[in-house]
Amino acid sequence: MATTEQGNGLDIRGSKELKDRGKSSKYGSEPEVNGNAIFVEKHVDRYGFTGGAQQYSAETVEEIPIEVLRQREAKWLEMLNNWDKWMAKKHKKIKERCQKGIPPSLRGRAWLYLTGGKVKREQNKGKFQELDDQPGDPKWVDIIERDLHRQFPFHEMFSARGGHGQQDLFRVLKAYTLHRPEEGYCQAQAPIAAVLLMHMPAEDAFWVLFQICEKYLPGYYSKGLEAIQLDGEILHALLKKVCPLAYRHLENQKLGPILYMTEWFMCAFSRTLPWASVLRVWDMFLCEGVKILFRVGLVLLKCTLGSQEKLKSCPGLYETMELLKAMPPQYMQEAFLVHEILELSVSEKDIEKDHRSQLRLWKESHGELHCKSPPRMHGARAVMAAEPPSRQDLKERPTIIVESPLATVPVEEKMGDNRAKRRSKKDKEKVEEKNRLGNEEGIDPHISQKEPSPLLSAHTEQGSNDSLSSAEHDTYL
Repeated sequence: MATTEQGNGLDIRGSKELKDRGKSSKYGSEPEVNGNAIFVEKHVDRYGFTGGAQQYSAETVEEIPIEVLRQREAKWLEMLNNWDKWMAKKHKKIKERCQKGIPPSLRGRAWLYLTGGKVKREQNKGKFQELDDQPGDPKWVDIIERDLHRQFPFHEMFSARGGHGQQDLFRVLKAYTLHRPEEGYCQAQAPIAAVLLMHMPAEDAFWVLFQICEKYLPGYYSKGLEAIQLDGEILHALLKKVCPLAYRHLENQKLGPILYMTEWFMCAFSRTLPWASVLRVWDMFLCEGVKILFRVGLVLLKCTLGSQEKLKSCPGLYETMELLKAMPPQYMQEAFLVHEILELSVSEKDIEKDHRSQLRLWKESHGELHCKSPPRMHGARAVMAAEPPSRQDLKERPTIIVESPLATVPVEEKMGDNRAKRRSKKDKEKVEEKNRLGNEEGIDPHISQKEPSPLLSAHTEQGSNDSLSSAEHDTYL
């Protein structure tokens, strides 16, 4: 089944050059390209976007008082430093704090822990570097390279052709094709990886992408897109229960879910919602699993097509499709959307029940699935239960360790020996006695001598040796 990514007419399983580079899209007109840089005039916002699209507007951002933010950061630090205990005994509290929003300063680390990417990285040390050093399959390398400039071109990290953001994006996507050669590359993986790179280094982004593809959305990026088609039917079945009016309208228009929800789910709404809403949805999605994507989709459909008054503006198939491509912004605003998501009662059990039903119908009409994907994990708790981590896997490993020579502790303090202290006191008394005798002989103790005292020479040489040896402990991993 041929499936296209909504809004830009690109084939999901591959990519082709846009026929009209100046063509406008829902992301705004593509900026002028001069050499390797994309020049834009607008200022950079708090998320790193330089403007050009309403999707990244800061008007709908929830302002959190600085005192509240600092309190949340302290709570998250405490959780992350004792992650296994919190997941085992206080998972409900983690879920509540994800729903409130992860502090921006800790979002990358939190995502790494929630998905199990941290454990995967520790259990596969050196694997990413090994994949990164390989040239990659030329077929996938060519497609990935042609897709790089399409990922968030208005973000400062990805705006420059060949810039560090695009380089890291290429490394992550190429590494995945080498790690899973049977799957290769799917275009919808690129925005997922790009969002991750905005919050973490390339190696961490690779392992979180791996977990999303393998545990959260298994089969989504495989050839044939059977998993996403099944989830489309599940979404349609859930809509019948949540909003029968919207369900009947889509049925009457013969508008199948695969036509409007493919990009939503495969890109985890990263190319659909305002950016503040994207981050809040991802915080909950990586904690609670795919049910959050279903809830977001159901909320958007319910709010857009959930009344007779609203349906008057889209009497036909074309008008309905256009409305779903450009939904009213008030329904996607952060506070409203998060509230509606939490109010909607759709659980993992509901999704699994409909999944079994749709799988049975699929087998009756299409036969067995061609792609045998692993079981879906519903959130961070399920991921951790499937692969329990060790304390060592969760331990933080600083990338830069510097021991300053200024922090060297005197030998006497290290020894903590009372005899050393008494010896120091006697040395001090001898110096004072020598100065007293010198004064009696008419020698000024403040005038420097031609030769330094043995004590001073020993101290100077020792200090020099300490400085040199301390430099040997500097570690840059």
